[in-house]
Amino acid sequence: MSIESELDHELREAMKTGDGRRRDVVRQIRSEVQVAAAGVGFSGEIDDDLYRSVIAAYSKKMAKSRDEYRELGGRGAEMAEKLDFEIGFLSRWLPTKLGEDETARLVDATISELGVAGDPKATGRVIGTMMKAHDEDLDGALVNRIVRERLS
Repeated sequence: MSIESELDHELREAMKTGDGRRRDVVRQIRSEVQVAAAGVGFSGEIDDDLYRSVIAAYSKKMAKSRDEYRELGGRGAEMAEKLDFEIGFLSRWLPTKLGEDETARLVDATISELGVAGDPKATGRVIGTMMKAHDEDLDGALVNRIVRERLS
């Protein structure tokens, strides 16, 4: 079943059950896909690859917003919780990324391999090397944070 079909099914179920959060996130993704497909330079079909790309970009944007809402404390808690739901709901259509422990092991191995331990100026080199080799498996923000911690 295609992602588009799965989202259509989710939308119908959300409307039947009155699940506004699920309904809203599915509608938003459908809207984002239409915008992407109408964009300059798009010359393909609306397929699972486009949906994955849109979902990944939207999830990344919402994760950043969620973090900003969390920084507001109680005032942003409700919105942060809504965005948590959206990110979690959409995650099933995204490739899984390595967790913090696995990413830290890769960071340590890359630092050792490049011989740059203790050199904060090598941050970009380590991150670049890792992302080039394991882009699909890594969360860039997590890699960035761990590399900076390890090299400082």
